[in-house]
Amino acid sequence: MPKMKTKKSAAKRLRMTKSGKLKAKAANLRHILTSKTNKAKRQSRQHVYLSDADHKRIARCLPYGL
Repeated sequence: MPKMKTKKSAAKRLRMTKSGKLKAKAANLRHILTSKTNKAKRQSRQHVYLSDADHKRIARCLPYGL
């Protein structure tokens, strides 16, 4: 059976932690920043952990746990 292919778009956006959670960069920090509050922009700089509901679907895109 051939190797499974990694979805490269997911590999560039997500990282797997040692505990198995998926970590990604928060959204809404690309443009139209003047209308966003300083608090919202500051909190968007932090990484976010994907929910358990998304984990199973996204983990199939990363078969080797990049």
